[in-house]
Amino acid sequence: MESVDWLLTAGERGNPATRLDRRRPDGAAWSAGNDVRPLVHGATYFAELLAAVRALRDGDLLLFTDWRGDPDERLAGPGTEIGTVLRRAAERGVVVKGLVWRSHLDSLQFSAEENRHLGEEVRAGGGEYLLDMRVRPGGTHHQKCVVLRHPGRPELDVAYIGGIDLSHSRNDDIGHGGDDRSQPMAEAYGPQPPWHDVQLAIRGPAVGDIETVFRERWTDPAPLTRSPLSRLRELLHREDVHANPLPPQLPDPAPCGTHTVQVLRTYPNRLLRGYDFAPDGERSIARAYLKSLRRARALIYLEDQYLWSPQVVGYFARALRRNPELRLIAVIPSVPEQDGTLTLPMNLIGRITALETLRRAGSGRVAVYGLENHAGTPVYVHAKVCVVDDVWAAVGSDNINLRSWTHDSELSCAVLDGTRDPREPRDPAGLGDGARRFARDLRLQLVREHLDREGPADPEAHDELCDPVGVFDAFASAAAALDSWHEGGRCGPRPPGRLRTYRPPELSRAQRLLATPLYRVVVDPDGRPMRLRLRNTF
Repeated sequence: MESVDWLLTAGERGNPATRLDRRRPDGAAWSAGNDVRPLVHGATYFAELLAAVRALRDGDLLLFTDWRGDPDERLAGPGTEIGTVLRRAAERGVVVKGLVWRSHLDSLQFSAEENRHLGEEVRAGGGEYLLDMRVRPGGTHHQKCVVLRHPGRPELDVAYIGGIDLSHSRNDDIGHGGDDRSQPMAEAYGPQPPWHDVQLAIRGPAVGDIETVFRERWTDPAPLTRSPLSRLRELLHREDVHANPLPPQLPDPAPCGTHTVQVLRTYPNRLLRGYDFAPDGERSIARAYLKSLRRARALIYLEDQYLWSPQVVGYFARALRRNPELRLIAVIPSVPEQDGTLTLPMNLIGRITALETLRRAGSGRVAVYGLENHAGTPVYVHAKVCVVDDVWAAVGSDNINLRSWTHDSELSCAVLDGTRDPREPRDPAGLGDGARRFARDLRLQLVREHLDREGPADPEAHDELCDPVGVFDAFASAAAALDSWHEGGRCGPRPPGRLRTYRPPELSRAQRLLATPLYRVVVDPDGRPMRLRLRNTF
């Protein structure tokens, strides 16, 4: 297997202005020799992040981007509030730089005040924090990453990217009891919504690539906002409005593993003053998905917050029609996060339309599930994970929707492992690739959690979950048993597993009549009407 078979070349990225693809003498648009570990659940990620930040010394570098940051969110108990941890790092002489979306107003269920207060904590310690509104109208900066560099100690360098914000609701674990500092959500999720999410810890040369993503945004010469009201708030709150220079970028860390990593992004084509590092935007996340889907033969495994937008889902449907043996398993939220009179039906119309598209294309080869904890409370799936044929894996901030593929800023990493899975010599993709250890282990870790098979696996059970048909049937059987138990009044022992067959709530005729035109014309159901602009990509 060659990396070029699965990953984008510099030309295929479609953004010649970025420095990402000019960093290596051989012109490769990816880095080899990395070590990537999935950190499943916010509690796992937060505990590791806390230890890594506390180990930073005077002169070390901490860079972070985020969609939302709550200064009082605890990484691991009292005294570990993220605002306090970042402030103390800056007070120790760590160079702390943050780029966080300015956000829409809290009254619209966004996070303007929280993001501003986190900046106050960072600046109080001597760090620098920019509220960044350099997006298209109505858009967001959705990237979530932390980069830690250690001059003279490059073996400690690490980057974290994925779906987990430094904010309320994210600090949950495998028990899915929820975060005691939670944001209000749909009533079905209860006062402490259970939360499922995934982050990556990356060591090796790819750390330099992810740092470059931060530096490109940090040095963007465009003003942080075009809004006169926002500029007035900058003056009133004495916010940072100009980015001070960063220290010179250190050489990339030395190779330390078997993983090839490609950094992928979405940037919109801004209407007036575009990004100097992406003057026509960047769609490398969308293009990477398209390339991997063209090679999919056996199994696409998705965990996604949305999984809607017919334009995006249509590419998955095309892969299913092209390959009669291909199966798709998706794990999504059972209930949208908001249950408002208008937002709920619009969200459901978008999802129902997308799933109908997939099921028409794949007939009985498409299965969609929600999750619940052992108390029967739905688990909100915020993860953004895709594994194709246990070879190509992507984890990031992007969802399977038009907004993430066109409109907001997003950051993801595709991972190819140079090591085959020694337990599985067969070739599930039928392309001579064979299963790769990272992609397979990531999928199996998630699958075993959802099936309640986290303990040591016997060889027979392992073979079942490695086989595309076997895991497809195992999910169906577990969900059917749990569905039946609920429908029967929860009599007798609860069946193992956390999977529920996804069944969207019923919409009245009036709700459909109201929501459908809004979904199709106004909000598409989650972003802005925008062409994918992916023609002539390959």
